Amino acid sequence: MGIPSPFSANSGTPTNDAPEQDPRLKPTPDWGTLGPESDAAGFGAIRKAPAARTHRAVVGPILAAAVGIATAVLFSAAHRNNPAGSGLTDLFSPQPRKVTSARDTKQLDRMKPQNQAEALLELAVGNSDGAVEQISARVEQWHGKVRWNSQIASLSAAALNSKDPRVRESGVEVELAAYGLSKSSASLNYLLQTADSPDHAQKIWALWALGLMGNRGVETDQVVQTLTNHLQDSDEDSRRWAVEGLALTGADGAIHLLLKAMHDDPASLVRGRAACGIAEAGLFTHEQRLRAVTVLINYSDDPALDGQTQSWAFRALSDITHERLPNNTAAWRGWYEATRNN
Repeated sequence: MGIPSPFSANSGTPTNDAPEQDPRLKPTPDWGTLGPESDAAGFGAIRKAPAARTHRAVVGPILAAAVGIATAVLFSAAHRNNPAGSGLTDLFSPQPRKVTSARDTKQLDRMKPQNQAEALLELAVGNSDGAVEQISARVEQWHGKVRWNSQIASLSAAALNSKDPRVRESGVEVELAAYGLSKSSASLNYLLQTADSPDHAQKIWALWALGLMGNRGVETDQVVQTLTNHLQDSDEDSRRWAVEGLALTGADGAIHLLLKAMHDDPASLVRGRAACGIAEAGLFTHEQRLRAVTVLINYSDDPALDGQTQSWAFRALSDITHERLPNNTAAWRGWYEATRNN
């Protein structure tokens, strides 16, 4: 089941319905190669479904079967009465063929927004020419019309794992649209309030979504400050998702904050995810990641860090620089000095 939008389709303001959490909340299971348990438990495993959903799960298949039978009868009757076709039979006609090129704008225009979003994000993940541009041009029209489902979840995860930063940004745009979050102060305020929710599943969803908003330039400084504040939360899970959100922002100051979390956080999971954010995850540029190199070299033999965290420093160095040096601090310092002097 997809996530119902926490905003009304028309107003772009919060409704009274709390958002059901992302059923995967493992933002990108393949982000980076660092950290323990990078396949985090999904939101669905964190939050119990309310009783009403259990009832719906029983009724749903029965209702679906009844609707299917009624549809078949209606279609059969319409066909008998008007074999040549009618508006009613057109209603049941097959969906347009699958789009194989983002440049097929006429075909895209005939598709519903949900299908457009899914088709274009799939093309973007496949590095099809024009897909990123088409998403950018159409995404504002999708708000209130695109819903979170398993297809969007899989495609956005793949997009956020792409080596192309433009595809990652497209994943952010589609995910925000599917969440019903416009790039506005109303959406931001809703997320800021939800980040302080006593409902843990809502809270960590908001920390993740704040990173998405900050990446798109919606009060990025405020978003970074809020996520920084949550790095002090008492529970490990909240700190972990604050780290994930910071990596998503792509903000210059976030690299320093992730380095600090990698060094100081008492939880191995948080330190590992911070290392992953520095090395590969999120929306940082290569130049931003390079600024962490000297600190990571120092971390690699820092006696205050455990062996696991030191090994993540080495792996991050390798991922950022694409150098394949041994896990030896002296070798990395020698490489750095030689590179700097060239």
